[in-house]
Amino acid sequence: MTESQLDLKEKIGENWAAYAKLMPEVIDVYDPLMEEVYKDGDVKAKYKRLMAVVGALVHGCRACVLYQTEEALNAGATVDEIMESCAVAVSLGGSMAGGEVTRVIAFLREMGKID
Repeated sequence: MTESQLDLKEKIGENWAAYAKLMPEVIDVYDPLMEEVYKDGDVKAKYKRLMAVVGALVHGCRACVLYQTEEALNAGATVDEIMESCAVAVSLGGSMAGGEVTRVIAFLREMGKID
Protein backbone atom coordinates (compact mmCIF):
# COMPACT_ATOMS: atom_id res chain seq x y z
CA MET A 1 0.00 0.00 0.00
CA THR A 2 1.33 3.44 -0.94
CA GLU A 3 1.71 5.94 1.88
CA SER A 4 -0.62 8.93 1.51
CA GLN A 5 1.36 12.13 1.87
CA LEU A 6 -1.80 14.06 2.78
CA ASP A 7 -2.58 11.57 5.56
CA LEU A 8 1.02 11.66 6.73
CA LYS A 9 1.02 15.47 6.87
CA GLU A 10 -2.23 15.42 8.84
CA LYS A 11 -0.84 12.89 11.33
CA ILE A 12 2.37 14.90 11.73
CA GLY A 13 0.22 17.98 12.43
CA GLU A 14 -1.73 16.08 15.08
CA ASN A 15 1.48 14.92 16.72
CA TRP A 16 2.95 18.43 16.64
CA ALA A 17 -0.22 19.75 18.31
CA ALA A 18 0.22 17.13 21.04
CA TYR A 19 3.82 18.21 21.49
CA ALA A 20 2.71 21.85 21.68
CA LYS A 21 0.35 21.00 24.54
CA LEU A 22 3.14 19.20 26.39
CA MET A 23 5.76 21.90 25.74
CA PRO A 24 3.98 25.27 25.50
CA GLU A 25 7.08 27.16 26.63
CA VAL A 26 8.91 25.92 23.53
CA ILE A 27 6.02 26.76 21.20
CA ASP A 28 5.77 30.23 22.73
CA VAL A 29 9.20 31.06 21.32
CA TYR A 30 9.17 28.79 18.26
CA ASP A 31 6.01 30.13 16.59
CA PRO A 32 7.03 33.82 16.70
CA LEU A 33 10.45 32.88 15.33
CA MET A 34 8.89 31.09 12.36
CA GLU A 35 6.56 34.03 11.69
CA GLU A 36 9.51 36.43 11.71
CA VAL A 37 11.79 34.26 9.59
CA TYR A 38 9.28 33.52 6.82
CA LYS A 39 7.63 36.92 6.44
CA ASP A 40 8.28 39.10 3.40
CA GLY A 41 11.45 41.15 3.71
CA ASP A 42 14.22 41.89 1.27
CA VAL A 43 13.70 38.23 0.33
CA LYS A 44 10.05 37.50 -0.35
CA ALA A 45 8.29 34.75 1.64
CA LYS A 46 7.87 32.62 -1.48
CA TYR A 47 11.61 32.42 -2.02
CA LYS A 48 12.26 31.74 1.64
CA ARG A 49 9.84 28.81 1.44
CA LEU A 50 11.51 27.51 -1.71
CA MET A 51 14.87 27.68 0.08
CA ALA A 52 13.28 25.76 2.94
CA VAL A 53 12.05 23.10 0.49
CA VAL A 54 15.65 22.62 -0.68
CA GLY A 55 16.90 22.39 2.89
CA ALA A 56 14.19 19.90 3.83
CA LEU A 57 14.95 17.71 0.81
CA VAL A 58 18.70 17.70 1.41
CA HIS A 59 18.23 17.03 5.11
CA GLY A 60 15.61 14.33 4.49
CA CYS A 61 12.98 15.70 6.88
CA ARG A 62 9.69 14.28 5.64
CA ALA A 63 7.57 16.58 7.82
CA CYS A 64 9.55 19.58 6.60
CA VAL A 65 9.30 18.49 2.96
CA LEU A 66 5.51 18.31 3.12
CA TYR A 67 5.02 21.43 5.21
CA GLN A 68 7.43 23.61 3.23
CA THR A 69 6.05 22.43 -0.10
CA GLU A 70 2.55 23.41 0.97
CA GLU A 71 3.75 26.70 2.44
CA ALA A 72 5.65 27.49 -0.77
CA LEU A 73 2.44 26.99 -2.74
CA ASN A 74 0.52 29.14 -0.25
CA ALA A 75 3.16 31.87 -0.66
CA GLY A 76 2.60 31.89 -4.42
CA ALA A 77 5.22 29.46 -5.70
CA THR A 78 4.31 27.57 -8.84
CA VAL A 79 4.76 23.85 -9.37
CA ASP A 80 7.52 24.70 -11.85
CA GLU A 81 9.35 26.76 -9.22
CA ILE A 82 9.05 23.90 -6.77
CA MET A 83 10.40 21.47 -9.38
CA GLU A 84 13.39 23.74 -10.06
CA SER A 85 14.02 23.94 -6.33
CA CYS A 86 13.89 20.15 -6.22
CA ALA A 87 16.59 20.11 -8.91
CA VAL A 88 18.78 22.34 -6.75
CA ALA A 89 18.27 19.92 -3.85
CA VAL A 90 19.27 16.96 -6.02
CA SER A 91 22.40 18.82 -7.16
CA LEU A 92 23.35 19.37 -3.52
CA GLY A 93 22.09 16.18 -1.91
CA GLY A 94 22.41 13.59 -4.66
CA SER A 95 20.32 10.45 -4.65
CA MET A 96 19.23 10.91 -1.02
CA ALA A 97 17.59 14.23 -1.90
CA GLY A 98 16.29 12.64 -5.10
CA GLY A 99 14.51 10.03 -3.03
CA GLU A 100 12.82 12.79 -1.04
CA VAL A 101 11.81 14.56 -4.26
CA THR A 102 9.52 11.60 -4.93
CA ARG A 103 7.64 12.61 -1.76
CA VAL A 104 7.09 16.08 -3.24
CA ILE A 105 5.81 14.52 -6.46
CA ALA A 106 3.40 12.24 -4.56
CA PHE A 107 2.21 15.16 -2.42
CA LEU A 108 1.60 17.39 -5.45
CA ARG A 109 -0.27 14.55 -7.18
CA GLU A 110 -2.49 14.00 -4.16
CA MET A 111 -3.19 17.73 -4.03
CA GLY A 112 -4.22 17.63 -7.69
CA LYS A 113 -1.43 20.01 -8.72
CA ILE A 114 0.18 17.57 -11.21
CA ASP A 115 -0.87 14.46 -13.10
